[in-house]
Amino acid sequence: MLLPSDTPQGVADTLGYLQHHLQELTERQHVSESNINSTLAALTAQLQQLTQLVANLPSLAIPNTPPPPVPSPPVSPPPTPLV
Repeated sequence: MLLPSDTPQGVADTLGYLQHHLQELTERQHVSESNINSTLAALTAQLQQLTQLVANLPSLAIPNTPPPPVPSPPVSPPPTPLV
């Protein structure tokens, strides 16, 4: 970046510092975007594989019968009074 010749050195240094960090942030953003895109591509491929697996499963007929009854717990006799 070209600055006017009368730019104070402190301002020029600050702008250089900010420009350097902006470049670092931009590089990190590109790496993050690349990682996200790679992850999305892998997840999309897995989703397609799962969709194909589910589509190729034999259809399982699920009977519409109620579950078996649950036995009641045994009834205990009432306590005998102590005399």
